[in-house]
Amino acid sequence: MDSFEQDGNGTADGNGNGSAQEALPPPPPVIPPDVVPLRAEPEPLGEPVKKKVLRTPIARRGLGSKGQKIPLVTNHFKVMVSNVEGHFFHYSVSVTYEDGRPVEGKGVGRKVIDRVKETYDSELSGKDFAYDGEKSLFTVGSLPRNKLEFTVVLEDVQSNRNNGNRSPDVNGSPNESDRKRMRRPYNSKTFKVEISFAAKIPMNAIANALRGQESENSQEALRVLDIILRQHAAKQGCLLVRQSFFHNDPKNFAEVGGGVLGCRGFHSSFRTTQGGLSLNIDVSTTMIIQPGPVVDFLISNQNVRDPFSLDWSKAKRVLKNLRIKASPSNLEFKITGLSEKPCKEQTFTLKQRTGNDVDGESQVEVTVYDYFVNHRGIELRYSGDLPCINVGKPKRPTYLPLELCSLVSLQRYTKSLSTLQRASLVEKSRQKPNERMKVLSDALKTNNYDSEPMLCSSGVKISNSFTQVEGRVLPAPRLKVGNGEDFFPRNGRWNFNNKKLVQPTKIERWAVVNFSARCDIQGLIRDLTKCGELKGIHIEPPFDVFQENPQTRRAPPMVRVEKMFEDIQSKLPGAPQFLLCLLPERKNSDLYGPWKRKNLAEYGIVTQCMAPQRVNDQYLTNVLLKINAKLGGLNSILAVEHSPSIPIVSKAPTIILGMDVSHGSPGQSDIPSIAAVVSSRQWPLISKYRASVRTQSPKVEMIDSLFKRVSDTEDEGIFRELLLDFYTSSGKRKPDQIIIFRDGVSESQFNQVLNIELDQIIEACKFLDEKWCPKFVVIVAQKNHHTKFFQPGSPDNVPPGTIIDNKVCHPRNNDFYLCAHAGMIGTTRPTHYHVLYDEVGFSADDLQELVHSLSYVYQRSTTAVSVVAPICYAHLAATQIGQFVKFEDTSETSSSHGGLTSAGAVPVPQLPRLNENVCNSMFFC
Repeated sequence: MDSFEQDGNGTADGNGNGSAQEALPPPPPVIPPDVVPLRAEPEPLGEPVKKKVLRTPIARRGLGSKGQKIPLVTNHFKVMVSNVEGHFFHYSVSVTYEDGRPVEGKGVGRKVIDRVKETYDSELSGKDFAYDGEKSLFTVGSLPRNKLEFTVVLEDVQSNRNNGNRSPDVNGSPNESDRKRMRRPYNSKTFKVEISFAAKIPMNAIANALRGQESENSQEALRVLDIILRQHAAKQGCLLVRQSFFHNDPKNFAEVGGGVLGCRGFHSSFRTTQGGLSLNIDVSTTMIIQPGPVVDFLISNQNVRDPFSLDWSKAKRVLKNLRIKASPSNLEFKITGLSEKPCKEQTFTLKQRTGNDVDGESQVEVTVYDYFVNHRGIELRYSGDLPCINVGKPKRPTYLPLELCSLVSLQRYTKSLSTLQRASLVEKSRQKPNERMKVLSDALKTNNYDSEPMLCSSGVKISNSFTQVEGRVLPAPRLKVGNGEDFFPRNGRWNFNNKKLVQPTKIERWAVVNFSARCDIQGLIRDLTKCGELKGIHIEPPFDVFQENPQTRRAPPMVRVEKMFEDIQSKLPGAPQFLLCLLPERKNSDLYGPWKRKNLAEYGIVTQCMAPQRVNDQYLTNVLLKINAKLGGLNSILAVEHSPSIPIVSKAPTIILGMDVSHGSPGQSDIPSIAAVVSSRQWPLISKYRASVRTQSPKVEMIDSLFKRVSDTEDEGIFRELLLDFYTSSGKRKPDQIIIFRDGVSESQFNQVLNIELDQIIEACKFLDEKWCPKFVVIVAQKNHHTKFFQPGSPDNVPPGTIIDNKVCHPRNNDFYLCAHAGMIGTTRPTHYHVLYDEVGFSADDLQELVHSLSYVYQRSTTAVSVVAPICYAHLAATQIGQFVKFEDTSETSSSHGGLTSAGAVPVPQLPRLNENVCNSMFFC
């Protein structure tokens, strides 16, 4: 392998760590704990050690010009700031109870600060506040003194529906024995508030940011404007979720099943753009618990017919910490648990006054049911035989009968949704472009920002009209299919009717495995073979059809897979090239993970799963596209790839990477994250990829195993593996150019991608060959943003290939928006590409065209995809191999999944390595 052979001194390049990291959060550990890292030797002859220069995102080099111009509008609203000479003053806020205990709940902070403003307005020179609900408060101009202390009293400290967060557990919870005392203001509380000066933020920092000079100050100034909008929404009783807010309006609610509602609201954030400061407003959705009677929610949540069929241990888990209103008192409480016994049997001690003597009290044991029905005269229809809701302390419970409790509106549901709930949410929340524009215009009118005193005193005016931008529609790239035919996609789509695949494979040694799916298997084989022949894929008859033994159907998934493999091994003469697996359920079959793992990791067999319910030609063609790609074929390629004439990429060996990290669902903090990197192979092709996947600490976004040095000559990192494959598959050429597409990082993490991940990649290259210096391009793709584009006066989405690199893009950095795909339903979400680094020197047009072309090489479908294929593949590989981890027996490491503990980083279970027969294949396709 010429210079890719180790020359014995492949040490790290000396500037892998050092002062660079000081400005950044520390990177995740890259070296196993038992390896002592080599310190770089100081330079000889007393030369000073070079200080490492931090990379920062590059500036825009110019605008693209190719494509048909098209007028568009976008959901950015122009913002004028007239008070540029002024300053925001930042104060830190501390709110405590009078005995000095800090106030934990967030909802209370806002009430206390409102009361301070009401009570001490003259001491505060009548200044308006922007308060973030926690520890920061901002004013325009300074307060009279740098430190101010106030005492305020609030009667009822139950947090109102201010912001989906919990109010503190009020110690003055009602004496559980006598609810009549609830009428008293038992909840009145005294708070101490300290407001002390923290910093001064010049408003002209916003003007500087618009000139491309971003600073700490400009980010802070925009944060103040965002906080003003949040406070404006909080005053209207909205639920606040980061930069989105949700009104308590039932017409914004949509049921998605399981007692969960999708709640539609708005996202708003200030952005600096080439066209000046703008307010980006978009429709946003969050999940909330169905408000109303607790019993209705539980019946929906567990999908049962009546309250007597409920699983109460499940109910206890789901209800904990939710807030309810109790009737008839209409007071609000937080649920702490359920009673052990039903309402008719659960007793407590009732203190009763005796005679005229005020102090004379007798104590009697009564049941909760008896107390409410006989002492309070409240009729209970069905609660008698059901547990009570506890709203007191564990040691001092306060019980309420179930039917007197109603869930307060706008309480967030944070668990992950089931497949059905997600489908229902998508179905109910999609809006056509013109519908969405109307909703956004109305939102801007309703919000009435002109009336917000803080915006007025900052001299901020927000326009009511959508910003106009100029887009360009890039022509679709020409494709090559079989028999050397050219093919022109139309509207981002194409099909293989009467066409052959460009590189069809042969399916020779194969078998069908049926896990109890009911279908006509012989008919399926016949149709698949016929459909394959039309596409140029020659399919031999299968060796056999393996039917699952009915006795094992009830067994755990792992056992069912093992048994099936025993059967296969006993009957097949040798390892098959391919197994077609029929699953009984269409989505989320629990056989999928163990089956894939057995095939890919243990035996190295390519496999395709399908759940054959409605099988037609289109379905079979889609299945064949996947099988062909997995077995090493290609379905279609770009004509410029065939000739090869891709600007820059075809001139010198170039590897293209897609990188992504997938994390467990929001509730699963102990599931390892999965990092996947896919790389192109067989240069000059850019349509063939392989993947390398690793686990890492939960919720860590930076990929920590790109370079993993285990000795002087060994690197077990992801990158070495990909480079060696590129070298062997591309005629023993090392890549001169490395183009990296990174998914899923926010703007605050760009510097980490450039200084931690890119460093590891450079180190892996140096470790292979000290003298080799490839050129790098780093591009981040973001789908998770709120900029949308519309064709004025048209109900349709923007056409596929629409690119925007002006007006709403960054004032300095090199970014652009691309809608490569045809948005069929809802409103198209463009992908926002940020070019962070480019040593190759692409022109704007060449780079934009490359990104656009990479949306047309996705082998699984006959449509352009919304984000470049290498990122789609990285996502697929992470998800598919993530299924392996679900079935690991994690008992011995289960306590050590939690990422960081007091002892430092904890071990994360490693994934099984893919068998060498399939590790270079597109198994993820």
